[in-house]
Amino acid sequence: MTSSPAKPSAQIEDLLAVMRRLRDPQTGCPWDVTQNFASIAPYTIEEAYEVADAIARGDMPALEDELGDLLLQVVFHARMAEEAGLFAFPDVVRGICDKMIRRHPHVFGDAKVKDADEQTVSWENIKAAERRDKGAAAGVLPSVLDNIPAGLPAMKQAEKLQKRAARVGFDWTEAKDVLGKIREELDEVAAEFEKPGNAAALTDEVGDLLFACVNLARKAGIDPGMALRGTNLKFDRRFRRVEALLAGEGRGPSDASLEEMEKLWVQAKNEERGA
Repeated sequence: MTSSPAKPSAQIEDLLAVMRRLRDPQTGCPWDVTQNFASIAPYTIEEAYEVADAIARGDMPALEDELGDLLLQVVFHARMAEEAGLFAFPDVVRGICDKMIRRHPHVFGDAKVKDADEQTVSWENIKAAERRDKGAAAGVLPSVLDNIPAGLPAMKQAEKLQKRAARVGFDWTEAKDVLGKIREELDEVAAEFEKPGNAAALTDEVGDLLFACVNLARKAGIDPGMALRGTNLKFDRRFRRVEALLAGEGRGPSDASLEEMEKLWVQAKNEERGA
């Protein structure tokens, strides 16, 4: 069997050169030249999600491709900053190198940690000290909730709020303790359903229920976003199977009753489980 030719190697300098060419006001791409930080930010977020999606699907070729797209976003922002005289790509690299060295004193210094859990505590303590120093320099009262980005997806923001509060002891003792809170919040949601025309209160109670579910995942050591992403993929897979089964009968979902689709859904689920 003839082996496929090796891919030509490339370095980060090659990508930086590509971006300089794309952003050249005279010879570059009209679309790339007109972009700014705000217009590119949504693409940056989208690419990060596509990386997570490739990981959730276990698609390594897609992961390789999506990581390249995400790297392009970093280079794009750095190039725009360099053009504005703010900073350049080497400054971004230097900053993250300095941060990693500073936050890993057990690797680059004399500190000792016995395991990953202890390192996580050390990491968070160092970050907390950095936030305190930043707050003191700005003359503001520091909070353990400082610097949680407002633009984070709501589920990730909830998880970060809970983790920060937990570091100062505001937390459930065990994961199972959160189940009672979830039942309590579910009862409150049910009660609001009995009050027609009270959409604001129902929205508030549903939010409390979701927040409690995120808390349960966190206490159980589960990433709630990845858990939901996995369920989304599972739903997508099983519903497509329902559609395929209906297509085999010459029908579509709009031609089937809910009971029929539910029966096919159970069939799809049993097929996956080998039942």
